[in-house]
Amino acid sequence: MIFQDVTRSFNEPEQSYFLSGPRGTGKSTLITHRHPNALIINLLSPSEKQSFFATPEKLLEIVRATSNGHTIVIDEIQKAPELLSLVHMLIEEKRGWRFILTGSSARKLKQAGTDLLGGRALKKTLHPFMASELKEQFNFVDALQFGLLPLRFTSPNPLEMLTAYVSLYLDEEVKAEGYVRRIEPFARFLTALSFSHGSLLNISNISREASIKRNTVDNWLSIVEDLLITYTIPVFSKRAKRALIAQSKLYFFDVGVYRALRPQSILDSASEMDGASLEGLIAQHLRAWIDYTKARHVLYFWRTKSGVEVDFVVFGDMGLWAIEVKNSEHIHPHDLRSLKNFYEDYPEATLIFLYRGKQRLLKDNILCIPCNIFLKALSPNQPIEST
Repeated sequence: MIFQDVTRSFNEPEQSYFLSGPRGTGKSTLITHRHPNALIINLLSPSEKQSFFATPEKLLEIVRATSNGHTIVIDEIQKAPELLSLVHMLIEEKRGWRFILTGSSARKLKQAGTDLLGGRALKKTLHPFMASELKEQFNFVDALQFGLLPLRFTSPNPLEMLTAYVSLYLDEEVKAEGYVRRIEPFARFLTALSFSHGSLLNISNISREASIKRNTVDNWLSIVEDLLITYTIPVFSKRAKRALIAQSKLYFFDVGVYRALRPQSILDSASEMDGASLEGLIAQHLRAWIDYTKARHVLYFWRTKSGVEVDFVVFGDMGLWAIEVKNSEHIHPHDLRSLKNFYEDYPEATLIFLYRGKQRLLKDNILCIPCNIFLKALSPNQPIEST
């Protein structure tokens, strides 16, 4: 696959901005393709990183030597967060320079303080491919197995590449940056964490399974979230009429990365793995839709203390959607109960049931859509029900 032939749904702002996203999502490829004449500073290059580490003020000389209105790209800005104050200074000179700062980790930027730019740079995110971006190249079964990280499309052996990708993250982002003292317990923690994909976050269980202290789990959870490997979604509690749980649900940013981390044995059923993968695949698409859509939306889930759960709730300027996902080719009456419960509390909601069947149906005011059809039609800035 040639990435330049895939039109990404990400719309760039006209002003300076941060572009975050996990490694391999195509940030550098996208920016160099869209800005072939930009001045590019690649901090993944050891020599370039060392040069700016030794003399960060060199950035001022390089940028001031460019013409007014030029675009300057600093790739992997978290490798040299001390440059942020200099970027702020250059923006304040008001010579029309546009800075695009990419990064695959938010941890050092948080420590340095991205507020150094005083809100003069927007924060944007690039996600793995969406099905609507790939169009006819999208393969639903492959996506469930290997995810949609652009990097994996370059390999004849996607699973092998994804396993190497995880090792690279451990070596270059975790170990090399000194976030943990020993990498082996952290790798064990990631394996234990993979069992929480699509589930309520239970720190005690992770601590027990990984044989590490609870406070260490708390710290390492913040590391993987800052490294953009995982994210959590909160429970939808607006205008709540029922007692709701307080825990969040955790997901890995890409199904392929989850599969690469999750150990599989003869005790695991295929449906169990596929179910978690399917839910994760829907989740990563909804996140991309939210971040690429101009109107503001937030991704939630809904679960009462009595155990009634809706997998996803999308709430924002364009509407309220409740989405239930089932790894099944058939629709049973009990599959729709949680959506009906949600509708009792939120009659303004659009109800969507996603399944592995082939027919688009309307049952009891619930729109039932095959997952692959839903994903292919999900496009930023278009209402979700338009799928």
